[in-house]
Amino acid sequence: MQRRDLLSLPLAGALAAAEKDHPRRVPSYEKPLFDLRMRFKAPVKIASIEYLRNGRSTFVRAVSSDGVAGIVRTKEIEDFVPILLRRVIPAFAGRDARELETLVDEVYIRHYKLAGQPFWSPVAAVEHAVWDMLGRAAGKPVAELMGGVIRREIPVYLSGSIRETTAEQEVDIYARGVGETGAKAVKFKIGGRMSRNLDAYPGRTRTMVQLARKRLGNDVVLYADANGSYDASVGIEVGRMLQDLGFGFFEEPCPWEEVSETRRVADALEMPVAGGEQDSSLWKFQDMIERRVLDIVQPDMNYCGGLIRAARVARMARQANMKIVPHNTQTDAAACKMLQFAAATPAIGGYMEFPHRGAEKPVSWYTPDFAIRNGVVKVPETPGLGVEFDPDYMKKAQKVDAF
Repeated sequence: MQRRDLLSLPLAGALAAAEKDHPRRVPSYEKPLFDLRMRFKAPVKIASIEYLRNGRSTFVRAVSSDGVAGIVRTKEIEDFVPILLRRVIPAFAGRDARELETLVDEVYIRHYKLAGQPFWSPVAAVEHAVWDMLGRAAGKPVAELMGGVIRREIPVYLSGSIRETTAEQEVDIYARGVGETGAKAVKFKIGGRMSRNLDAYPGRTRTMVQLARKRLGNDVVLYADANGSYDASVGIEVGRMLQDLGFGFFEEPCPWEEVSETRRVADALEMPVAGGEQDSSLWKFQDMIERRVLDIVQPDMNYCGGLIRAARVARMARQANMKIVPHNTQTDAAACKMLQFAAATPAIGGYMEFPHRGAEKPVSWYTPDFAIRNGVVKVPETPGLGVEFDPDYMKKAQKVDAF
């Protein structure tokens, strides 16, 4: 049917004819992944959702009508509290938690003009708390509800590198970290972060990566993260240096929005190029995967909107025979989300990101300790996300209901 034929039909007839000739292909990122109704025969009503603060730590707590509470430590949403309180929490409160996947989609449809990290990070915090509530209601880890536990230990690479140190100091820190944790991989921050080809100081990157290979040897896998420091031509030059040193991947060589520049780097190198931590659009993830802008996909459990949306990205990657290595800047009680996700996701490949800058002080207000031992972090097997918060500590957390 030609366009002029459609114009001659009444609107309803034109739409029906167009749908018949060109049926809508449902993108993989829209198709449901989880059927929580199979796990719960009766509705699991979300009776309340609260945002809590104790000192510098913030939490979202979701409570079912049966009194089951799910609690998650949040990440970087203090600047987005109005969106959390006014837009996100009301979209979930009072609803059936078995429809969690639909609820995540619906909140976007209602507030699509807000889309981006300031919107999706609050959605993720609420979604994580609801997952924890569901796991506790079922008496199972979240990974079990997400399809089943594939891994009970997650091999990790050390991250958390900074640019305020000298090249030598940074290599020293990671050499000690490998000794303390038994990690088999580490990631260095190179360049200057969105620096338009400038290094943190002249020569730092070259000195650091060469010294890292020398000090850590060939038994430790090395990764590099430029945080968008380069244009394509310099990114290719730096990438070839890393490639010659046997680095495992080159993360975010170009500013994250400059997709065409990133693809030029990926096309020019044999070494895998990784990215995606800043992205929250599932359409953009699918486009980058289909066009091979990246070789390794790195959704963040918070920035992209939660476990459900990250699982959809993982499905896209799996269908394209690509690896997914989630971006993760959280340790302690907040690391549980990445661990449950990695435990259940088939497309996970290699080492997962886990920040480490040296031995940390013991923490008394939650268990387990999420320590790296022999290069791995154990996945909690207790119900929900696997974190138990000290009740006395949580009693001191104040509800935030204004901004």
